[in-house]
Amino acid sequence: MDTEALRSFVRAAELGQFQQAADELGVTQQAVSKRIAALERELEARLFSRTVRGIELTLDGQAFLPHARSIVAGVERAITAVRPRGRALRIDVLGLRCAQAVVLHDYWRSHPEINLDVVTLRANDPRVAVAAVEAGDVDASFRSVTDPSTLPPDLQMIHAFDSPLELLVGPRHPLASARSLTPQQLRKHRIWVPGIAPRSEWAEFYDQLATHFDLRIDAAGPHFGDEVLLDALADSADVATLVGARDRYIWPTNYDLRRIPVVNPTLAYPLSLILPRTNPHPGLRGIIAHLESLPSLPETAWRPSWATSPRPGTNAQ
Repeated sequence: MDTEALRSFVRAAELGQFQQAADELGVTQQAVSKRIAALERELEARLFSRTVRGIELTLDGQAFLPHARSIVAGVERAITAVRPRGRALRIDVLGLRCAQAVVLHDYWRSHPEINLDVVTLRANDPRVAVAAVEAGDVDASFRSVTDPSTLPPDLQMIHAFDSPLELLVGPRHPLASARSLTPQQLRKHRIWVPGIAPRSEWAEFYDQLATHFDLRIDAAGPHFGDEVLLDALADSADVATLVGARDRYIWPTNYDLRRIPVVNPTLAYPLSLILPRTNPHPGLRGIIAHLESLPSLPETAWRPSWATSPRPGTNAQ
């Protein structure tokens, strides 16, 4: 079966337009149409139907798509296995200021020779990231599937590291002068975490955290970005938020915001790495070794029930 025809089919299905698929693949629309027509003849099935907006998958096309994605991803991984420097290592992170990006940046500074492409899929649902890894659009994703049984059999999810949480407050907040805080001291204080998305891993994290420690976590209102959140904290005497210890935030000096560690127990946000079970990108070996070298959490740490366990011999807990 022609792998270029399969690649054309997958991209056309994902983009909904033959022309967009052709532009991305660097060929003409006629070439894409011919490849897919040949594929339909070989399968003896119609894969697309035309609409006023472009194309839509038929039922046969919908059934064929996941298998075609798997084949295309397998071919790309096979090529990478013998030509590891032929393509950048693409890793998805939640955001470029998040702990995952900071850790990757630290690794890259020590290994500037690595051809690394850090991307953000901008999707709240981890299933989107899973599909991207399975399709070969990214080589790995720093996401967590809270029910590992739903992970496709050709993918695996491993423990990456745990991110200790800190309380971020403005100078007029009643807890602003504390050098550290326990979860019990956070009770009855409003912890504002705007933009908690349904089906996201962090929605389940905050739900378990609030229930376990009887915390008042407020997700009210849309999330207009970190800058707006920092503005609100600087002006408020009663609003706080939670951030990861490695997360990168920058604010004007006159805001005088304070990051206060939460201890006894440390509240740990678990981060996992989703990657192919077989033939992963060779560049991932160094990344995984770097993750295993990160400092341990204190023994008194709280993690949600769905957190993946560190592998034996690693430093992370």
